[in-house]
Amino acid sequence: MTASTSSRSWFKPAIAAVVLALAGIGVASFTSSPAAPDVTFISITGDKISTQSLRGKVVMVNFWATSCVTCVKEMPQMVETFEKYKGQGLEFVAVAMQYDPPNYVLNFTETRKLPFTVAIDSAGDIARQFGDVTLTPTTFLIDKNGKIIKRYVGEPEFPALHKLIEKELAG
Repeated sequence: MTASTSSRSWFKPAIAAVVLALAGIGVASFTSSPAAPDVTFISITGDKISTQSLRGKVVMVNFWATSCVTCVKEMPQMVETFEKYKGQGLEFVAVAMQYDPPNYVLNFTETRKLPFTVAIDSAGDIARQFGDVTLTPTTFLIDKNGKIIKRYVGEPEFPALHKLIEKELAG
């Protein structure tokens, strides 16, 4: 054995240990649900709703914009989802992004008769606290204990979303 091979004999076991450690960290981070941030939404009607006040309910928080084609496309299904589950305790907050003009949001809400709370994130603080949301639509499903159980970037697959909502409402 040469000096160069004997000095590397520790290398493969060390790499294996690092890979196993990182794999363990990865598994741990996916098995525990992060808590939803403690924020207060201010609706377009001036109502204040905090994530704390929504504890005990299953909550959907949808970040969207009137200029987002996918957001506009998915909104009728978001309305249907809310209408289907609101009687069982689902709450829904649609958060318009900071760059969305308030008059556009108000007009969209009124013309589409959105039945849930619509808030405007005028300073961008709520999007930041939810993990720097920049892509729309981004939707979070939060369980009764205030834990984020699913984050959807883009339009969710609604049948799978409905199954998850039903499971959480039953729990």
